[in-house]
Amino acid sequence: MFALVDCNNFYASCERVFNPTLRARPVVVLSNNDGCIIARSQEAKDLGLKMGQPYFEARPLITKHGVAVFSSNYALYGDMSRRVMETLERFSPGVEAYSIDEAFLDLTHVPAGRLIEHGRELRETVARWTGIPVGVGIAPTKTLAKIANHRAKRDPEAAGVAALPDRAAWQPVLETFPIEDVWGIGRRWAAMLSKHEITTAAGFAAMPDLWIKRRTSVIGLRTAWELRGEPCLELEMAPPARKCLMVSRSFGKKLEALEPIAEALTAHVARAGEKLRAEGLVARHLMVLLQTSRHADPGRRYSATAQASLMYATSTTPALLREAIPALERIYRPGFLYAKCGVMLTELTPASSAQPSLFEGGDTPDDKAVMEVVDGLNRRMGKGTIAFGGSGLAGRPWHLSARMRSPRFTTRIEEVPVANCHIANT
Repeated sequence: MFALVDCNNFYASCERVFNPTLRARPVVVLSNNDGCIIARSQEAKDLGLKMGQPYFEARPLITKHGVAVFSSNYALYGDMSRRVMETLERFSPGVEAYSIDEAFLDLTHVPAGRLIEHGRELRETVARWTGIPVGVGIAPTKTLAKIANHRAKRDPEAAGVAALPDRAAWQPVLETFPIEDVWGIGRRWAAMLSKHEITTAAGFAAMPDLWIKRRTSVIGLRTAWELRGEPCLELEMAPPARKCLMVSRSFGKKLEALEPIAEALTAHVARAGEKLRAEGLVARHLMVLLQTSRHADPGRRYSATAQASLMYATSTTPALLREAIPALERIYRPGFLYAKCGVMLTELTPASSAQPSLFEGGDTPDDKAVMEVVDGLNRRMGKGTIAFGGSGLAGRPWHLSARMRSPRFTTRIEEVPVANCHIANT
């Protein structure tokens, strides 16, 4: 038996945890550079604000209804996610963190008669310990648990917890569940199935295996079996090995000169190297990308990539920069207003099994020691405490615009909330 625990409107809920005045107020969170809406509270959804809607377009409605607006605060969201996952581990020996706001739990140890009660205890504990509301869906397969979670959030009688433990429970739900909302069925398959008059999950699950496999491959067939209550997907307790790593950001404002773009790329490469080292990996290949806004006039658009093979597999930032900056210079063209640059590292292997180059060697003990010091300082004293000089100083024009970001309440000591109280004399 599986449970899917899904945080309700996660980013908006994180903002509300430390600001109780937001609890009865619509809340939206914006993307990098405050470009568009990426998260909404239920009240904001009810107002008609849409996911992906540009901020400038939504501003009149936001102003009219007094919607609280925040720049994205990933330091806060990531730490709150960690707290939710740690809380869930108290309720199951197996927890798969599926995304920043979702987790699958193994509930095979819970008696069938206690599933709903167990789900309610879990939901109440997460809310009490972290302040984040969650929905809990319980079923024999992960796909059915997703559908149960959907019901937990939308059926007022479920009160946030729904279980579909047997066919008698899930079959009536599948009869009306839209096929396009089934986990694993994308828009393309949903459109194809609708041409065959298959519009519900039950209709899809009832089709012959051979028919499903011919039209949707073995992945679609696996989804059909899961809808019939046959588990095909196990918990993934360890994330699969990373095959590539990418760091890219839009600039705080459009840039034309090469120098600030190179500063931004230096910062991205340094971040990519830090991630590599944290995961014990090294890279053998990199790709640099540079592009203007896709909304620019056709004659003002430009996008290019440049690739470079490293002399040896490495995770040290100086070695990565030696190839990344020349790659940027090869694709840079003056006369354009650039909106974004980034770096992708590929051919990743564990550092413990990396082969040094016969002629160039590999990372030296000194290289590794310097990187350990840099990473250690930034880990203990805060991100950006020590940085490569090529990335420039704070306040550079390529830095992200985040004018409405809330404090990083849980990860920066100087931003911890301060409570004041007054004791009246009696």
